[in-house]
Amino acid sequence: WRVRNRCYSIVIHLKVNNYMNYKNLTKFIIFLISISFISTFLKGENLEEIYELALKNDPLLRAAEASYRAGKENKVQGRSGLLPNLSVSGSTNWNEYRVMDQIIDQYNSNNYSGRLTQPLFRMDKWFQFKRGKALTKSAEAEFAYQQQETMIRVASAYFNVLNSIDSLNAARAEEKAIGRQKDLAKKRFEVGLAAITEVQETQAAYDLTVVSRISREAQLDSAREGLTSIVGKDITLLSPLKEDFEISLPDPLDRDSWVTLGLKNNFQLKSAKFQRDAAKHSARASTSNHLPQVDIVGRVTKSTSKQGKFGGFIQNPLFGIEQDTRQYAVQVNIPLYAGGSISSARRQAFANYDRAKEQTIYTERSTIRDIRSNHFGVQTQVANVTARKQALASAESALEATQIGYEVGSRNTVDLLDSQKRLYQAQRDYASSRYEYIIAMLRLKASVGSLNPGDLISISNRME
Repeated sequence: WRVRNRCYSIVIHLKVNNYMNYKNLTKFIIFLISISFISTFLKGENLEEIYELALKNDPLLRAAEASYRAGKENKVQGRSGLLPNLSVSGSTNWNEYRVMDQIIDQYNSNNYSGRLTQPLFRMDKWFQFKRGKALTKSAEAEFAYQQQETMIRVASAYFNVLNSIDSLNAARAEEKAIGRQKDLAKKRFEVGLAAITEVQETQAAYDLTVVSRISREAQLDSAREGLTSIVGKDITLLSPLKEDFEISLPDPLDRDSWVTLGLKNNFQLKSAKFQRDAAKHSARASTSNHLPQVDIVGRVTKSTSKQGKFGGFIQNPLFGIEQDTRQYAVQVNIPLYAGGSISSARRQAFANYDRAKEQTIYTERSTIRDIRSNHFGVQTQVANVTARKQALASAESALEATQIGYEVGSRNTVDLLDSQKRLYQAQRDYASSRYEYIIAMLRLKASVGSLNPGDLISISNRME
């Protein structure tokens, strides 16, 4: 399951004599080349490589990117209300003039027009433009937050697999060790050196380890599926953490410094503030709907007609001639009453603004709470790793002492089984505590907005 990228050396002592032929030497060289070739492909993928796969294949991240691209268009749409508006239209008509069902004249006429409108005084459009800018910035902050969440999801899934592998390896080792103890108890019973209770106790302990091993296998399969759902492919091998992976306290250790940093850089809080600003500008735009709306309007119309006679009798002097009409105006529109919809929209917009303000306050308080909790969590995990490492060393020493006592008769089978269980549980706890520390540190950095791919690369560089 795990391949540690250590420098293993194979020392082979050859006794070269006159009977070694060229064929045997060739086989030996091919054997060494094969070992080197296989070891190249057994290199596990590290966290950086898994993260790069997630950037390409994670559907949640790609959905967040699509939302960001959609959110960027708010600024463009808001700005469009302040820019000129140009439109063109055209038509062609077939006309028939009849008297008593008799066609007197029939002809074709064409009409083309262009209209240019430039807002001159439109407060509603101005606030809509500012609303669009705020929504675009909110989309940027939300996408940055989703990128950080992707890093945490990838790291959590990665270390969940490693943790499941460690747990399964410990469960297999425990099953094997207690299996040997069970076999030894049966032999002792057969020669009259042990009671039947010893056999039953070891058998019961062995059955429990089998159940535990099966459970760990299912847990590993589930963890692998979780990672696969993110990166889009099955990952066979993963690089583990180095044994000397550094565990350190948050820097700076002062919690208030982290809170201050988070209030400035937390992306969820930034997004909420921009949403609040957007709601404010939307309310102001609604208030401006009762103000005068002044536009500069220009219109150009060209038309031609093949009408031969007016009324079928008077000759048309403009037959086939293109006519050009141009109009320039300053257009003023003052909305006075629209059935109450303008006032209702204004009240609705200010209610949405009040909601956005309260949501921003809640997000700010939640940010402070999360930063303080994550900061304390990292300190707790540092202490936990230290304690678990010491507990593992103590469990190893206790098992050695129990084994010696069992051999001399001062300890019984139950004591030995308990010592073995405590050792393997200590191994699982220690491995799990290191992964929990890493995730806690990533969450702390994410809560203050400082988490970036470099953090995952730094962790990846400390893998085997």
